[in-house]
Amino acid sequence: MKLKPLKELINLEEPCWPYIQEWIKSGKNHVEVLPPSPKKRDEALVKAQVTTRSAMGAIIYETGGILVDHGWLRIYGSGHERLDRSLPFWNEEAHEQSLYEVPYLLIADDAIGGFYALDYGFFGAPLKVFYYAHDIPGWENTGLSYSDFVGGMFDVDFVTYSGDLRWSSWQEDVAKLKGNEGFTVFPPYWAEFPKDKERTRGAVPVKELFTLTLIQ
Repeated sequence: MKLKPLKELINLEEPCWPYIQEWIKSGKNHVEVLPPSPKKRDEALVKAQVTTRSAMGAIIYETGGILVDHGWLRIYGSGHERLDRSLPFWNEEAHEQSLYEVPYLLIADDAIGGFYALDYGFFGAPLKVFYYAHDIPGWENTGLSYSDFVGGMFDVDFVTYSGDLRWSSWQEDVAKLKGNEGFTVFPPYWAEFPKDKERTRGAVPVKELFTLTLIQ
């Protein structure tokens, strides 16, 4: 595969980043844009082979990642010390194969091991975002494109969206997570458990959480 050079991937005439900034401004959720490093963003954009005219290319090039709702949701960019997984290189690590051969592209995750992926045909709905749910194990089609997913997460009501998945000290606990960690929860959310009891949680590598999705 012949890769396009960086200069062909940077679109100066119709960049998508200004639109994404407007989505952030108009959304109701707390959003933190992590700054990119020049070297990492160049490497990540060339590896991903998407242009900055697209939402994905713009996020890779203009951010080290995006933290939504105080870090509950992590949208991958080109990597930052607080989210040290760039979209293209993390996908190679997670799938343990070349980026250009992965069945679906991981694009974001949440603090308790939920994953969002852009289908490349594996799920039967190419270029739609799928979500690995906590309460019902398995991937479900959100019906959204990448850009619709990103814009929607800036404005979604996470209280309703996350339901009973959060706990009283979730914000304080999430703030302590490293960028390559997530919480494992026991008993899992899909298992019956008394509502007046507290589940146990522990920080583990995100790679470990993703591996669990492959065996369920």
